[in-house]
Amino acid sequence: MSLMEMEFERQSNPVDTIEFVAATNDWSFERSGEDEIAMTVQGRWADYHVSFSWMEEFEALHVASAFDLKIPENRVNEVIRLLSHINGQVLMGHFDLWRQEDVVIFRQSLLLAGGAEPTNRQVEVLLSSAVEACEAYFQAFQFVVWSGVDAKTAMEAVLFETAGEA
Repeated sequence: MSLMEMEFERQSNPVDTIEFVAATNDWSFERSGEDEIAMTVQGRWADYHVSFSWMEEFEALHVASAFDLKIPENRVNEVIRLLSHINGQVLMGHFDLWRQEDVVIFRQSLLLAGGAEPTNRQVEVLLSSAVEACEAYFQAFQFVVWSGVDAKTAMEAVLFETAGEA
């Protein structure tokens, strides 16, 4: 018997842990099914629509964070270039262009193979890292979509850090 064929009995649904953490932190959420929970998180630049999904077949807890920024057809190619630049900078997770809705989403998964259960801290970090990634690059997407700026210039603008005092 290979390791892949071994069966592990999971003690609980990982989405239950997310619901517990959300309730404990007084976060507003909606449990849209046994394996999915959604919430809206207010950020500095936008409200982020965050969805956690338990993917049983992969034993993975998936988080997707989207923000309201419709991508017009004439800016899709430049947004794809921007995604390439950004994904080269992001350590965990990645940004995607969800073509069904023409919106940008950030996606990341927490593997829980072998019956592992997520901790409260892992759920908090998964959520905060998704929101932090969106916050870090939201303005770059705005520059490309609404200002007509190219991807390289948009990245330079959001990665620019000031030093010293005025």
